[in-house]
Amino acid sequence: MNAYSEFFLHRAAARYTSAEAAKALGVTVTTLRSWENGRKEPPIGALCAMKSVAMSRGVFRPANDNPEFTFVDLFAGIGGLRQAFQEAGGECVFTSEWNRFSVETYVSNFGFGHPIKGDITIVDENEIPEHDILVAGFPCQPFSLAGVSKKNSLGRPHGFADETQGTLFFDVARIINAKQPKAFVLENVRDLKHHDRGRTMAIILRTLRAAGYKNTRYQVMNGASWVPQNRERLVIVGTRDGEGFDFNRVCIPEKGPVLRTILHTPEVPQSWDSVYAPGGDVSKFTLSDKLWEFHRRHAAKHKASGNSFGYGLVTGNCVATRTLSARYYKDGSEILVSQSGKNPRRLTPRECARLMGFDRDGIAPFHIPVSNSQAWRQFGNSVVVPMFAAVAKSLVDHLRGQQVAAIAA
Repeated sequence: MNAYSEFFLHRAAARYTSAEAAKALGVTVTTLRSWENGRKEPPIGALCAMKSVAMSRGVFRPANDNPEFTFVDLFAGIGGLRQAFQEAGGECVFTSEWNRFSVETYVSNFGFGHPIKGDITIVDENEIPEHDILVAGFPCQPFSLAGVSKKNSLGRPHGFADETQGTLFFDVARIINAKQPKAFVLENVRDLKHHDRGRTMAIILRTLRAAGYKNTRYQVMNGASWVPQNRERLVIVGTRDGEGFDFNRVCIPEKGPVLRTILHTPEVPQSWDSVYAPGGDVSKFTLSDKLWEFHRRHAAKHKASGNSFGYGLVTGNCVATRTLSARYYKDGSEILVSQSGKNPRRLTPRECARLMGFDRDGIAPFHIPVSNSQAWRQFGNSVVVPMFAAVAKSLVDHLRGQQVAAIAA
């Protein structure tokens, strides 16, 4: 899918489910979905009605009235990098994300004041607006430790040999080469740095430098300085002119928060959530006896084999959990919250939003319009927002300094 239907985007911006929108318009859900997937054109009255609802009902992350720079958001997911760069003073002018459920979450939080495209491989780079910074969290599965292990076990290719995902980096490079932004920020898993004995990273750097970004730099950063989660990510920053970006100038907190600061707590009403923890009650996220027993048997089996695979049990005093992954919806094994006298529980989607830094003090709660399973997938695939906000702010300062130096010269 290259472009999403206007009706779908208005419905997502209105924060209506398909069932709610169908009821409001007096049509069946089947009819409404035919409008959204492009099989049928919606009546102009229905389109105008949904647009009106979106304008009156939509509540979006605040944009900047006087943006200091523009940026494009590729492989956007649910908008973690967008939120980070908006916090740094930017205006997003183009978005690309292929997953429909992610786009629904994205639009319900940011609206759509510009085109939102799907499949980046068929997006004409000439249709992308001019911009100052390009940001992209290109797919990580072909390079991640878990992704490589799984594909090896299935006899499938990984890295750049993965035709479906690994080569998508070259679409990012294609757009960078054509649009020549002042800078770019790319994000991927830590293991990309060493994938295929470093050859994959060498190809990436050679490609980016050949596009005119000779000062491309990279560094592995851990989100644990900003949120109570160990989440190491490779951050690649390239600047077209002047000196290269200095990661040492990124403002990193001396100490991150502990886990209890993001948990629903019965004694703290401010932590409750009407959907996931009404009155602080999170009992519906407690593991069943069967699933808890499965986790314990699985951990005991691996311990007997001499490795450390198994569930990750944490308390509110935990400084940093394991990395939240997209597979969290399956069994929650990497982060299980201990409960006195009960089986442990999974994090709620709202707690995941806090764990990833979408929800923080002074920022309105992130809207979650999708099912629990989809929400867990989406947050597990996203970025630690405040970490990238710190990178964005440092990069903007760097570019501003370059501009001042150029004027002085």
